[in-house]
Amino acid sequence: MKKNYLKLFIAAAVISFSSALIHSCSEDEDTATIEVVGIAQDPANFKGEVTDGQVVTLDATKVYVLNGAVRVKSGGKLVIPAGTRIVATAGAESYIIVEQGGQIYANGTPASPVTFNSSAATAGTWGGVMICGKAPINTGTTATTEAGNASYGGTVATDNSGALTYVRIENAGITFSTDKRFNGLSLYGVGSDTKVENIALVNGAEDGIQLYGGTVNLSNIVSISNEDDAFVWTDGWIGTATNIYTKRRTSGTGNTGIKGINNTINTDASPRSNPTIKNVTLLGGTTGESQAVKLYSGTYANFENIVLSNWTDGFSLENNSTITYLNGQSKITDVFFDTNVTNKMTATATDGSIITILPSSYSENSDATGAGNKLGSPAWAIGWSTLQ
Repeated sequence: MKKNYLKLFIAAAVISFSSALIHSCSEDEDTATIEVVGIAQDPANFKGEVTDGQVVTLDATKVYVLNGAVRVKSGGKLVIPAGTRIVATAGAESYIIVEQGGQIYANGTPASPVTFNSSAATAGTWGGVMICGKAPINTGTTATTEAGNASYGGTVATDNSGALTYVRIENAGITFSTDKRFNGLSLYGVGSDTKVENIALVNGAEDGIQLYGGTVNLSNIVSISNEDDAFVWTDGWIGTATNIYTKRRTSGTGNTGIKGINNTINTDASPRSNPTIKNVTLLGGTTGESQAVKLYSGTYANFENIVLSNWTDGFSLENNSTITYLNGQSKITDVFFDTNVTNKMTATATDGSIITILPSSYSENSDATGAGNKLGSPAWAIGWSTLQ
């Protein structure tokens, strides 16, 4: 009799645990209703919410078909082991978003990266990955993401949204509304205790990676063959990015290598964007915007060990505040300008007038290595990022 009671108790516990992972929710976003069915148990129908107190760990031996949005809510944790593949099938309805207080741990290895892609394997055929933190931004105390309708920003500079290491995101950047697209990876007010290292953004239809304020530091970023900008910051990002490699498509299409912005409405908004950017290789083309580094709308920045090739303009400065901070101030050092860079630096004042570039605005170094191998693919990126 006792054995029967024990069997009944275990069965009830299993049912209770399973029902905690099988639920439904309604999102007030384009009036869409998202059914959440076994987010961890059904790789063929991967979508839904990871709720407060849940730790959902994926199985690296399975392919997860992203049939809708996955939202990691505050207090929830999504763990994605090395080698896990996530393949999106639902277009603009397919994306991963980590809300404030939620965490994602996607930790691959060079031999087994975590990969996000679409079944179409074509640029702009799914959303992308978005992480929302509680670190400061300069567009208000908090703000709301365009896609996903999630809050971000706050006062916690050391906020921790988890870790992304050896992650490759391909073919993201689909349009979700008129003139608005997802990026490959969007970091909204992400804090400095979040780990973002060895990330590849490949063949997207919008920006490879964009930071909206925050204090997160990044290293080993590959952003290649994206239709828009490779690496963008705005809204008060203060952090460090070390080792950035980008290359335009073989057709030469794409916009800037790096685009830096403080605030498009209030160029002197605080906290002011002021990152430190080190060890960068930007390989461009002569079509499109063709500016290797475009800094405007009041951003500050410091650059060190930069390699630029095949751009019309190397550094393009716009807006009085940005120009005052950089022109003649020796904040751009050790730059190798390949012979196919037409203009090493240009400056345009807020009123549209052309500003003369002062001595000591930048220093050149023919031995600059950029991301690690000058014009070649850096050793740290070979293989897992698609670079050879």
